Amino acid sequence: MTNVRARLIVILVVLCGFLSVAGAGPAAATPTDSLWFDGSPLTVQNGSFVDGYGRQVVLRGYNVSGETKLEENSGLPFALVADAKKSATALRALGGGNSVRFLLSWAHAEPVRGQVDTAYLAAATAQMQAFLDAGIRVYPDFHQDLYSRYLFNSGSWYTGDGAPKWAVALGSYPQESCGICLFWGQNITQNSAVTKAQYDFWHNTYGVQDAFLVTAQSTMAYIQQHLTTDEFAGVVGFDPYNEPFAGTYDSGQTSRTWEQTLLWPFYVKFRARMDAAGWSAKPALVEPNLFWNSNISTQVQEGGLLDAGTLGSRYVFNTHFYDQKAISGILMWGNAADGQYATDFGKVRDRAAAAGTAAVVSEFGHPLSGTVAGKAPTVLKAMYQALDSRLPGASWWSNPAASGPVLSGTQWQWDIYNGRHDELMNDNPDKVLTSGDAWNDEDLSAVNMTASGTVTLRQDARLLDRIYPSATAGTTVAFTYEDRSRDGSTTLTWNPVPGSLPNTSSLVGSGQYGLLMWRSNSSTAPTELHLPASFPAASTTVVTDLGAISGVPAYTSSTPIGYADEPGGTGSHRLLLSATGSGTLHYALITNGATSPSSTLLNAARSELTAWAAAHG
Repeated sequence: MTNVRARLIVILVVLCGFLSVAGAGPAAATPTDSLWFDGSPLTVQNGSFVDGYGRQVVLRGYNVSGETKLEENSGLPFALVADAKKSATALRALGGGNSVRFLLSWAHAEPVRGQVDTAYLAAATAQMQAFLDAGIRVYPDFHQDLYSRYLFNSGSWYTGDGAPKWAVALGSYPQESCGICLFWGQNITQNSAVTKAQYDFWHNTYGVQDAFLVTAQSTMAYIQQHLTTDEFAGVVGFDPYNEPFAGTYDSGQTSRTWEQTLLWPFYVKFRARMDAAGWSAKPALVEPNLFWNSNISTQVQEGGLLDAGTLGSRYVFNTHFYDQKAISGILMWGNAADGQYATDFGKVRDRAAAAGTAAVVSEFGHPLSGTVAGKAPTVLKAMYQALDSRLPGASWWSNPAASGPVLSGTQWQWDIYNGRHDELMNDNPDKVLTSGDAWNDEDLSAVNMTASGTVTLRQDARLLDRIYPSATAGTTVAFTYEDRSRDGSTTLTWNPVPGSLPNTSSLVGSGQYGLLMWRSNSSTAPTELHLPASFPAASTTVVTDLGAISGVPAYTSSTPIGYADEPGGTGSHRLLLSATGSGTLHYALITNGATSPSSTLLNAARSELTAWAAAHG
């Protein structure tokens, strides 16, 4: 990687060019390979993200990126816009993503109290455009962990990110110390400097929360004004605050009453700032107390915005999930298994449904190095399985209608600089971090970049580049995907086609497959499923009530089953299924397991699946 000074010089050159044309007004831009139904803004309706054609949209992708938490690129996800463009292309083509959670830094947006740094906002917006212009939807996130890096001394074992230096200077906080802490997250509850600073933010001590809200409004207004109409349509909404926690509770206060009396009022204020900044048609993606769904019983705190009422279309229930038992290396021996997180992710579905809104799991992941890295292939497979369906694979075929909605989610994280950083930890020139994510010994990036500049996956492509229903023209009844990802040399098959469907099983063989059931809604746009690179048109088989074919033709408006590029010119592909009728049950099996199957086998599998769908839909 280039050194810090060289990066900053290049960023300034980019900024000068960007700012010199900003006043001329943005030109309309449509991503390469777009079709007539692409690109409409999303809204929240009936518990789902919905596009302008009434299709249920599922967002899948990654966090871009933990680089924002570092100082080496001045709080930006990328050193260069060119790197952002390269990352966007790879994220779509290699990682199968259609969306990103885009991290922003309060410290860099407002380095001096009351003064928004428009150069930082210009650089961040230019990098955001790289994803929007690739047809990838974006939701920005004002990120924080442990409140601020400025709470930590130069020799500390840990660091934070978020609040600017001036906000910390107001507090005269105690010397930071986590005591005997094995994991950086223990600072959240054990480091008195962190807990006191968080407490002050939620109580608006020194007016710090008011200052944050003013900067958030300025940031959102800047983004809205400097994106084209088409680009802004690709912005989903805004995540106001990462992983909120009280710090400490007032006397008699509980986690639930803290959410009710301090967290939710903050979100209402943020929502008003969104409206004032021109974001009134976009939802706030609000997070509950971060411990509400911990899978360690001693850490769980009651929450989930239980007293916020019906969130409706102006808010999305936004949560994170990490298997802390698996990460501990002590509380979970062995690997994850089929259905490991069905209950955990079912809790997310149930809470969003009770709140009357959509859900997104905006962070999930597992370390890729260290003593527990061997669990990653099974932990991540089980998490993606739980995003797809609330059922274990062992029971999916017998009761698919209990699958629940397909959840949106963004994996932590997508950092092309992984393992090639140049970060001075807490500004200490004697602690230069280069390995992993360069932040508190984390190493969770799905990618890195070679010395020659090639973005490379660090995880099994079969796990990451997945079939999922990116836009369903109607209501999803059930979905599953058997990725056949690997744990070392072992192929993980958790959802085999049952023996009661012998022709379908023969058609799939040892290949990957996805199966979607849905009820149509008379939308004029087709149902879309992302097709991984392992599903080229010529060797993809589709069996559906719309037909049964091996080798998918190019999409046309008169083709019920078609293959097309995804928008953005990244080389990724999608399957388009055009169904008629309203309330009609449809199904589609997509597999790459068949090699030139006979028409007899195709028709036999179709007969089996038609009877199965009628019995279970």
